[in-house]
Amino acid sequence: MDTRRLLLTSATLFATTGLLIGSSGCSSGSTSSPSPSRTVSTSVQGKVQGVDRAALAPYYSQKLSWRECGVPGFECSTMKAPLDYAKPGDGNGGSGDIKLAVARKKATGPGKRIGSLLVNPGGPGGSAIGYLQAYAGIGYPAPVRARYDMVAVDPRGVARSEPVECLTGPEMDVHTQVDQTPDDPAEITKLSAAFDKFAAGCEQRSKRVLPHVSTVEAARDMDVLREILGDEKLQYVGASYGTFLGATYAELFPDRTGRLVLDGAMDPSLPARDMNRDQTAGFETAFRSFAADCVKQQSCPLGTGTPAQAGTRLKALFAALDAKPVPTKDKKRPLGEALATTGVIAAMYDEGAWPQLSAGIKAAQQGDGNGLLALADSYYERDANGKYANLMYANTAVNCLDLPPAFTSSTDVQSALPSFEKASPVFGEGLAWASLNCASWPVEPTGKPHRIKAEGAAPIVVVGTTRDPATPYKWAESLAGQLDSGTLLSYDGDGHTAYGRGSDCIDTAINTYLLEGTPPKDGKQCR
Repeated sequence: MDTRRLLLTSATLFATTGLLIGSSGCSSGSTSSPSPSRTVSTSVQGKVQGVDRAALAPYYSQKLSWRECGVPGFECSTMKAPLDYAKPGDGNGGSGDIKLAVARKKATGPGKRIGSLLVNPGGPGGSAIGYLQAYAGIGYPAPVRARYDMVAVDPRGVARSEPVECLTGPEMDVHTQVDQTPDDPAEITKLSAAFDKFAAGCEQRSKRVLPHVSTVEAARDMDVLREILGDEKLQYVGASYGTFLGATYAELFPDRTGRLVLDGAMDPSLPARDMNRDQTAGFETAFRSFAADCVKQQSCPLGTGTPAQAGTRLKALFAALDAKPVPTKDKKRPLGEALATTGVIAAMYDEGAWPQLSAGIKAAQQGDGNGLLALADSYYERDANGKYANLMYANTAVNCLDLPPAFTSSTDVQSALPSFEKASPVFGEGLAWASLNCASWPVEPTGKPHRIKAEGAAPIVVVGTTRDPATPYKWAESLAGQLDSGTLLSYDGDGHTAYGRGSDCIDTAINTYLLEGTPPKDGKQCR
């Protein structure tokens, strides 16, 4: 498991998984009228941060041919972007193009259309199109869908947009079972070899795109799409990693930044090691919230007492599974410590999964691993036939390109273990070792930690949830403080992200901002 994975909203975690299993994506169909011919805005001329804007004019002026794509009410298309923005275009020394899948659902009315609302569910590696079709395009508040065309583009390397591939299904099954709490040098060597094999598989199967799946490039792609759609400003809702993508857009294009909602915020100023340790602490906070609820119930499989005592009992279960995995319906995948830990972490994203988690823990204690295995499979987006979505491959590829690795050797990990275990007695050891995943990555990182100010951007709403497991609340506080026009909206609650998760206060504030352009008062708090 990649500790730097920033998952999706709870709706996406379940709904999108089903969509990816059952949908063939954007298949060809009838063609609707293409976007009207437009003159490329003067803002795409000249050079910006080393990019030759004139050479990009053909991309900004392209037209999309929309077609039906198998989901009623939605249309799909394909846009082109430079594989390498430093060398755009085919021939003449250019790098060639990358094809990106786009989908939309037109504004339903009533009310005057505001424009396009681009959505991204996070990951990195989450399918924005899957999120749009399974949730945002049908589940966002009706007044928002009435006045916006709901739009998504799968980022480069993700899902339908030339996806990064690394391992076969059977190989990934083996990878997810590797012990991430090594007890001796032999187990350390085996874990390092697993990360090496994963990285080598990505290079072998995805060598062309691997150097070009950074968040900066994905943000530039969004600006091309904004222009193609005919919008002067980008209106955007990004969750989890999608907040980093949105903040990066605002940094690159502050004058084209419209209404941005960054929900479950990341802190771009953190190096990978600090980010991973903070997220480890976030999972501990979420677990203790679950445990505090569990120990009040007579049926709690972790007994009675304090959340810390419940954590000690869970660690004992992990240790027992490490020594002797319990069977599941899949004979090749018994439930060991690695898969059990992933299953528990998956349930931390949404308090609605707590009953399922309790049942899974109890079953594992009794020798049945199926419950926690099902939760782990939902995290990895593995279907019943053993096929994995490319989420985890794209996730690692983007993370390893965006930041220098958290650790480059097992010695580094061992030195940092005490701080990770202090952050989380339950998950610290495993998540520290998981942070070794970028050590042998075949592509040098192109990004580095930095503060994002986005001076000159319109007001940006940053949303934080106080007991968010994957994006700790303090990250939202930090990002809102970094952004020149940031305003912080807080949700006192559990689970990952806040919009559309049951708080009328949060939803009303965000809807008002999206529909009227009026952000909530900085520091507004909701329950």
